[in-house]
Amino acid sequence: MAQTDVVSRMTEIAGPLVASLGMELVDLEYKREGRAMVLRLLVDREGGVTLDDCANVSRELSEILDVEDFIQGHYTLEVSSPGLNRPLKKEADYERYRGRLVKIRTFELLPDDAGNPRKTFTGELMALENGVVRLRLSEGQTAGIPLDKVAKANLEYEM
Repeated sequence: MAQTDVVSRMTEIAGPLVASLGMELVDLEYKREGRAMVLRLLVDREGGVTLDDCANVSRELSEILDVEDFIQGHYTLEVSSPGLNRPLKKEADYERYRGRLVKIRTFELLPDDAGNPRKTFTGELMALENGVVRLRLSEGQTAGIPLDKVAKANLEYEM
């Protein structure tokens, strides 16, 4: 089964399982790291997740994977919290974290509203409107970044 097929099937299985345990599936990836394949899930809930939460998801998911048995070869299952620099993956994430400090990396150089080309934008998340992420940058100017140009977006730790 191809990596993208594993991710799709795992999302179908893990999403409802994680939700039934009162958490949200933030991200799921299946990729080669060194010589081994890793199936990594990031789970979260309001107030954060504990080590026991991660262990419960891992245990429940392992039982299902043993029965389903659709992943070929050896892999390592990892379940963890997204941590302080939580990735923003869904449109709902941009709504939920409005007002928070974020870092966005784009696929290509894009100008901020002052005309400065850049690939990394750090600032306060103001809104997501019509597929465009609006930020008030740390330097003071603003920027509008089309969601389809976002390579990676994360919350940034605020001191």
